[in-house]
Amino acid sequence: MAHVTEPTYTGLPAEEVERRYRLVREAAAGDGLDAVIVCGNEYTGFEGAVTYLSGFVIVHRYAYVLLPVDGEPTIVFPAEARYVGQHATTWIERQEFVDRPGEWLAEQVRGKRVGVYGLDYVMTVRDYAALSNACDLVGWDVAFDHARMVKSELELESVRESVRINTEGFWVFLEAFEPGKTEREILAPCEEYFVSQGCGRWTMDMVLDGPNGSALPEFKIAGTRTIEPGDCVLPSLEVAGPGGHWVEISRAICAGTPSDDTKRMFEAYEEYVEAARTTLRAGASARDAHRAVANGFVERGFHLGHVTGHSIGMTMIEFPKIGETDETELQAGMVLSMHPHAISQDGKACLYMQDTWLVTEDGGVPLADLPMKIFDGTERRP
Repeated sequence: MAHVTEPTYTGLPAEEVERRYRLVREAAAGDGLDAVIVCGNEYTGFEGAVTYLSGFVIVHRYAYVLLPVDGEPTIVFPAEARYVGQHATTWIERQEFVDRPGEWLAEQVRGKRVGVYGLDYVMTVRDYAALSNACDLVGWDVAFDHARMVKSELELESVRESVRINTEGFWVFLEAFEPGKTEREILAPCEEYFVSQGCGRWTMDMVLDGPNGSALPEFKIAGTRTIEPGDCVLPSLEVAGPGGHWVEISRAICAGTPSDDTKRMFEAYEEYVEAARTTLRAGASARDAHRAVANGFVERGFHLGHVTGHSIGMTMIEFPKIGETDETELQAGMVLSMHPHAISQDGKACLYMQDTWLVTEDGGVPLADLPMKIFDGTERRP
């Protein structure tokens, strides 16, 4: 097992690190793997798996963690990134800086069966080419996420801190909200607050907005569009606090009168909350939860833009997905982001509000204390 001093630089005790390695190794052994390679890169929300297994935060470029089923872990960096990031902050003793990480990794796992987290989205093409000729590569995203989907009490503390920051961020956004301002002007104080609380670059904040009490369904980066009195504005606030755990929390804001479609979508949102409280419980399936949450929207004739939710952790989007094709059994201690994206039949209006939920034996518990409502911009934090 990895040598870890207690506490590490992150305040993460040795038993938490060992717990993570044990869970991943047990899953890997069960799938007949000899080792696991975990990929991470600077793409926001995709770097967290490396942090989960190493404590290192990617500042630029990419990195890999090699975790054998038997043996010590290694963290591998491209040589040009030697001075990008604080490499002494990882608890992994063996650090390798090489010109071509894929070629170096290939020599370590030649002839072996290796599960890769990030094979579809993250691993560089040149590294894949080197590894694919040396060993049996297995896409291992789902299994890796399932191994870490139940959060420890220490991780839940980090999740709750991220929720606190994100909830306050919504209130900051609401206080800045005013027709006549641009999207950027409203979001800027929110981003400033997130950075002040230790999120750093771990923010992915977008907006959806539109005229006549309805928001258009496509996410966008806040720009120079001026908010009009009748607009519906949906800030999509997604952040990770200092502990690195992502959360998603948001509500709709409409200073005027919401459109008829928006009102009917909100009725379905009220039903979703009650359905989530009931079905996000240990023993239920992800598919059962999806069907219960989606029911109110589907019955009213709305489309859903994507899955109704997903597991969330140190990577923004993790498996299982809360969707029609996922039969994963939910377990107490899982953290789920729920965000039904209701879209009108003509594709011109949507409602998108987010919550981060904890799965318990008795049902789902929303971790933020924001009321489920369409705000009008005059409200202030309780």
